[in-house]
Amino acid sequence: MLNEHSLRLRKILYALKGGTIAVSGGVDSMTLSSFANLVLGPKEVRMVHAVSPAVPAAATIRVREFAAREGWYLTEVDAGEFGDPRYRANPVDRCFFCKSNLYKTLHQLADGVIMSGANCDDLNDYRPGLKAATENSVRHPYVEAGMVKADIRRLARKLGLEDLAELPASPCLSSRVETGIRVEPELLSMVDEVETWIRATLGPQVVRCRIRNKGVTIEIDPETLNNLTTAKRLEIIGSVRARMPQTMQLDVTFAIYRRGSAFIGSNLTPAA
Repeated sequence: MLNEHSLRLRKILYALKGGTIAVSGGVDSMTLSSFANLVLGPKEVRMVHAVSPAVPAAATIRVREFAAREGWYLTEVDAGEFGDPRYRANPVDRCFFCKSNLYKTLHQLADGVIMSGANCDDLNDYRPGLKAATENSVRHPYVEAGMVKADIRRLARKLGLEDLAELPASPCLSSRVETGIRVEPELLSMVDEVETWIRATLGPQVVRCRIRNKGVTIEIDPETLNNLTTAKRLEIIGSVRARMPQTMQLDVTFAIYRRGSAFIGSNLTPAA
C-alpha cells in the first residue's frame, strides 16, 4: 500500500498526463521512471538518458537494463554539453550549463512537460542545475509531492526495487574535477575506471577519484582507509597511474571522503 507521499506523487503524475523524464541512472530518476511507467504506461511517459563522458558507464548500463526489464519507452541522446566551452571550462556553476544543454535537447526531442528527479533535499544545496530547470520550465514531481531522498528509497522498496533503494549517491564524473580545471573526456574515463576498480577490489562504502591541481586524490570512507596496508596503497597508486592519460603523470594521495571536496566556491554549498 502506498503512503501519503507516494499517493500524492501518483496524483501529480496523473495530472501531468505524461511527459518526458530525464533519467540519469541514479536512484531518484530511476525510481521516478519506474513509478511513472507503472502509473501511466509507456505510451504516456518517455524516458531520456543522456550518454556522455560525464556519466558513469554503470549508470548507462543500469538504465538500459531497467528499460528492457520494465518496458520503458527509452531514448538515448547526446545532450551536447561537451560542445559547450562554458561547461568545459568547469566554473562554479558548471551544472547550470550541463542542465541547460540537456533540457534544451529534451524540448527539441519531445512535446509535453519535462520532469526531473530532483527532491526536497536538493533544495538545501547549491544546485545551479535547478536554475536551468526553472528557465526551461522543468517540473520536479518529487518536490511537488514534498518528498525527500528517504521517501524515494522507501518508494523504491515498495516497488520491489531493492537494488535501487540501496544504490549509493554517484554524482556525474565531472564533479570529481576541481573547479577551474578543464573537463576532458579522457580524465573522466580515468576517474570512472579507477572508481569501478576500487569498488570491485575493496568494496568501500564510498569512493571518489578527485582530479586536483596538485594531483589525484583517492577519497574513501574512514574504515576502508584505515584498513589499507602499505602494499594495497601501492597497488592502488599503480592502478591509478596505469590509467592516466599518457600526457599526464600526477601524484596520487589518499584522504577520507569529504562531500564536494573538488568544488571551490565562495560561500556556496557543494553539491557533489
